[in-house]
Amino acid sequence: MILKTMETIDRDKPKKLYVQVFEILKARIESNEWPVGTQIPVEEELCKIYAVSKATIRLAVLELVRQGYLIRRQGRGTFVCERLASKGPAMSASFKAIMPENEPGLATRIMAQTVMMPVDDVGAKLNIPDDKHLIYIKRLSVRENEPVMIQESFLPHSLCPQLLRDEITKTSLLDLLEDKYELPITRIAENFDVTELSSEESKQLGLPAGAAALLLEQHFFSNDRQIMYVRSVIKPGGIRFSIEFNKNS
Repeated sequence: MILKTMETIDRDKPKKLYVQVFEILKARIESNEWPVGTQIPVEEELCKIYAVSKATIRLAVLELVRQGYLIRRQGRGTFVCERLASKGPAMSASFKAIMPENEPGLATRIMAQTVMMPVDDVGAKLNIPDDKHLIYIKRLSVRENEPVMIQESFLPHSLCPQLLRDEITKTSLLDLLEDKYELPITRIAENFDVTELSSEESKQLGLPAGAAALLLEQHFFSNDRQIMYVRSVIKPGGIRFSIEFNKNS
């Protein structure tokens, strides 16, 4: 891809580097320099163009994905997508009610509860350096012995290291964070998409290799600080979402 303009990053500005990259890429999309369907340059190319780190590029791209400007397609790349306008009044909902693992009839199996280093773009999603430890929790939700959802939760280890010793089979992570660790959840940002399952995920959900599933990504904030990123892949027909909203006054 040949870029028509060569905006540069101003390192003397107080504005963070990833915000500058975000604004530059967003301008390319909004000006239709990158029309819908365009595959954007890969991370390495963007790093060279703007002379910034991969972490900076990842943060900028993730924010564009979160705001609906870009979509990531596994094994293919990142593309400009048609952005749906957000309309209507501000709404609120019970956080616990929209957590898929809280659906009645689901049993939980803990597949991992450990410490890890950030992999792929998880560090960028949590806005933490790649050399900081994370708490990693992987759970399999089952209904009548049929696996229906794989859920992976990532939290900064420094935030609540004792979480590694907590019993989480029958306890909501949100309850633990709010009640035990005094981290009230004040905001959740969610993205729904369709994803192609990895071979491991396909096996765990009892589906053919490469099958499609619903992807739910959730970013949890406590007083404007992101404290947890949750990635859930859900078997088609496995969980029904029912959300009730109340209009803010």
